[in-house]
Amino acid sequence: MSKKANRPLPQSFGLPCVGVETHAHLDYKRLDPERLDAVLQRARQAGVARLGNVFLGVEAYRANAPALRAHPEVFFLLGVHPNDSAAADPASLADMEALLRADPNLKAVGEIGLDLYWDDAPLNVQQRFFRDQLELARTLDLPVAVHSRDAAAQTLELLDASGLPGEAVLWHCFGGGLDLAGELTRRGYTVSIPGPVTYPKNEALREAVAVLDLERLVIESDAPFLTPEPYRGRPNEPAYNVFTAQAVARVRGLELEDVWRITGDNARRFFRLDG
Repeated sequence: MSKKANRPLPQSFGLPCVGVETHAHLDYKRLDPERLDAVLQRARQAGVARLGNVFLGVEAYRANAPALRAHPEVFFLLGVHPNDSAAADPASLADMEALLRADPNLKAVGEIGLDLYWDDAPLNVQQRFFRDQLELARTLDLPVAVHSRDAAAQTLELLDASGLPGEAVLWHCFGGGLDLAGELTRRGYTVSIPGPVTYPKNEALREAVAVLDLERLVIESDAPFLTPEPYRGRPNEPAYNVFTAQAVARVRGLELEDVWRITGDNARRFFRLDG
């Protein structure tokens, strides 16, 4: 029998439906209603009660929010991704503000931040959009989901100057080591753990997870990217968060269900979710 045939199904763990997916791109490229229904059904079966969909800009929100709004378990985030900032219209920030004020299902500004891995936008442009969106979040009393790739020092500098309290900052897709874990913990940030924590060679990430504040840990898929083992190679989806949580549980010496509940509660608190 092949190794693939032995992969457990996410729902086989029998977890209670209390988990929270903090960061997914359910509308990536094209929102297929039939596929969306199947993805959300598998998530529920695996124990995912709420899902955060990240809209990368105003146009994505306008195009896809109506279809996602039909699923009450889905809440929204909206922001200009740093890699999109060169092509973004500064006037779109006014449109973002209007949407964030009007839609109570928009729970955070994100994902926003800095990315020096790709060469899609000049750093000064990224910094300007990041500052403006941090100020927008502060004005509207909303939390932020921060994207930082190969730019931790610059990202922290702007966050420190933003005036946002630590409890309003979620560090999306954490992939750092002990030093960055210490910086985020000292600032009181919430830290989101993605699928690569399951990868055999990613010992540095697991070492960081071992020391991060458990009361500020959450789980994400970043679907359709960063699929955890044992489904690595397939498009990611929220149901696979079970395997990410399992890796966190092993590192922390805890039961999987306890990590599932704790990270779900942390996410509900951070995003101010009702259920």
